[in-house]
Amino acid sequence: MPQHETFAASPESPDFAAYAGAAWTRLVRTALLLTGDFHEAEDLVQTTLAKVYARWGRIPPDDVDFYVRRSLVNNNLSRTRRRRVTHLLMPFLPERVHEPDNGHAESVERRAAITEALGTLSTRQRTVLVLRYWEDLAETEIAELLNCSLGTVKTHARRGLAALRSHPAFAVPDPVHPVSGARR
Repeated sequence: MPQHETFAASPESPDFAAYAGAAWTRLVRTALLLTGDFHEAEDLVQTTLAKVYARWGRIPPDDVDFYVRRSLVNNNLSRTRRRRVTHLLMPFLPERVHEPDNGHAESVERRAAITEALGTLSTRQRTVLVLRYWEDLAETEIAELLNCSLGTVKTHARRGLAALRSHPAFAVPDPVHPVSGARR
């Protein structure tokens, strides 16, 4: 699980720039899992922080992280709705840009498989899974953040996990009946 940097604005340190600097990496990681593309993730975080900056003085100091996370999720949902219309109007899907990684080939393949599998989920299922298993939020926190019921969060998590388990990238070959040597 990733370590979370938390920053709560207080009368002694109401500096937005300090908050944005401390939270940038964590927000980009979360946005990357939500969007599946590094450049879109950075754009999403930048847009979110610009909107938060406009309201910075009115955000209660204890709710800064919650407010920013909710804004990030809502901006992603809006982005997804806009892109859906664009994709319907385009005759082909644009190529994805892949970032080179200096890590091990297995971790790169695993990360690519996870990103691909997350991309097949609905926006809400993907959001719930990222918040639950990457951001390590409780289901009640996710329900509050998404402004929905606890049952809705549980349903999205259950259906999202089922879809991930059935995704071909995570298929486990049957050791008893391998595909090439199946019984006749």
